[in-house]
Amino acid sequence: MKSLADYEQKFDRLHEDCPVRAALDVIRGRWKPSIFYELKDGPRRFSQLQAALAGITAQALTVQLRQLEADGVVVRTVHADESPLRVEYALSESGKTLSGVLDQLEVWGAAYMERRGATRSRVA
Repeated sequence: MKSLADYEQKFDRLHEDCPVRAALDVIRGRWKPSIFYELKDGPRRFSQLQAALAGITAQALTVQLRQLEADGVVVRTVHADESPLRVEYALSESGKTLSGVLDQLEVWGAAYMERRGATRSRVA
């Protein structure tokens, strides 16, 4: 089984010189913004996340969660006192602050889509 260190981001000179690039590297991934969206209201089990993210494979979800955990924005909690074991994923304190940034990005994106739609309809 891979260790959490195997999921850490590799050394990237641009990453070290640009804080925006560093932030984007954390959220870059097909499913990561959607995972953040699902976790912003509280902890979720793996099966809940997989059900909420239609089309994601178990392998892809596992990799994306491990990467987010390695970056320190998601916390994985194993409840060993329960049978069967229960594993939950939640945003860390750092992840909660990043979630706020993603909320702002969502607002900007909605306005952008609206502007682009208005522009396209004028051209058509």
